[in-house]
Amino acid sequence: MRLSNSMSRQVEEVKPVHGRTVRIYSCGPTAYRRIHLGNIRSFMLGDLIRRVARFEGLEARLIMNVTDVGHMTDDVSDTGRDKMELAESDEGLTAAEIAEKYTRQFLEDGDAVGIARADLYPKATEHIPEMIAIIQGLIEKRHAYEVDGTVYFDVRSFPEYGKLSGNTLEALQAGHRQEVEVDPNKRNREDFALWKKAGPNRALKWASPWGDGFPGWHIECSAMSMKHLGDRVDVHTGGNDNKFPHHEDEIAQSEGFTGHPVVSIWVHGGFLRLSGQKIAKSAKNVVLVPEVVERGLDPLAFRLLCFGTRYRSEMDFSWEALEAADTRLAHLRRRVADAAAQRQAAPQTPSEAGAEFDRRFGDGVAHDLDIPEALVVLNEAAASRELEPGEKVALLSSWDQVLGLDLDRVAREEWKPSPEIEELVRRRDEARARKEYAASDAIREELIAMGLEVMDTAEGTKVRPRRG
Repeated sequence: MRLSNSMSRQVEEVKPVHGRTVRIYSCGPTAYRRIHLGNIRSFMLGDLIRRVARFEGLEARLIMNVTDVGHMTDDVSDTGRDKMELAESDEGLTAAEIAEKYTRQFLEDGDAVGIARADLYPKATEHIPEMIAIIQGLIEKRHAYEVDGTVYFDVRSFPEYGKLSGNTLEALQAGHRQEVEVDPNKRNREDFALWKKAGPNRALKWASPWGDGFPGWHIECSAMSMKHLGDRVDVHTGGNDNKFPHHEDEIAQSEGFTGHPVVSIWVHGGFLRLSGQKIAKSAKNVVLVPEVVERGLDPLAFRLLCFGTRYRSEMDFSWEALEAADTRLAHLRRRVADAAAQRQAAPQTPSEAGAEFDRRFGDGVAHDLDIPEALVVLNEAAASRELEPGEKVALLSSWDQVLGLDLDRVAREEWKPSPEIEELVRRRDEARARKEYAASDAIREELIAMGLEVMDTAEGTKVRPRRG
């Protein structure tokens, strides 16, 4: 697998530092509002990389953080309100309840669009000690300084600052974003806060060596990524808007603390646009997953729509395009169901045509996630007359481990057990009734080996094809 590295501006092979396990960190949601389709496109990226790694036979571990403190309405002057506290006042819930509510909705929306859940979703509020430890280390190494309870990162202590985004210190405006007033406590206009002093009305605050306060947004990802993946991370993902200042500041913190590069490959996804404008809450043009469902469309059609554009490119969204993707997805599932109805067992040795299709698909997904090319191969294989039905179903099901489009949904819904399967189910129920559990378990394993999911219900044994 090769990915476009935002740091080197080159496509590079993913070479796991830790044996055969690819360690991936993805910037996750700020849990104060429901995520929109633009967010979802970015969140697909880490899971897609993990899927391709596993498709190639590697192990993969994906960590995605949940920001539940420290993401301010004004990250420049450090005087803005925390978005979690704004949500508290808007909804009448505690910050913990807000975080729980929107994290749950985030996971549900991810499920709907086929984003397999991360191996862990660490929360910022659960990693305050790790953040404080990194900040103390940065002070000791003269990369940070404290003024009246707030700790700043001294950007000029890190000569490589700007190497990811290209924003050199000389080119930067005050505090990253043309602020009108410069914080007088900063040594340099470009310095950013690692730890912020809590004001008198601040609810989300913690004790620290510098007094009560709360972490800056950027330090959270440094702490959580290194806590759960170590100080050598293979791939770090996020949207293009994360490059600066968030990832630039994260690099300065992490490398200033460890003394070496922490991330091997930085991968950034392009924006989703509606009528030529970036989809964002600030633009008031957001589209949510429930709106897709309300229109009678499959949320996985949005996934298919995204796959028509390379991940690093900007992409236009329209309801007409989504409806067309929904139709294409239904057509693909119908083809799989028709092939499944005709199939015999897949051949032990792939046919020449099948092997070529499989090679082309693998090459596509491995080459910087060229999913548009992989879809071309998928459509050709689905329509091919060179493939026997069993081999066709086996190929498309294998590829769906990467695509996550639930291509065999219609086949599963239309599936009926054969007389052989019905006989095994009958024998298993009889064995269970006689409490012959060893015999029952043996039949269960036989059914599982046939590619079936076995369920014990009040009416007896039920079976259905396993997904994929």
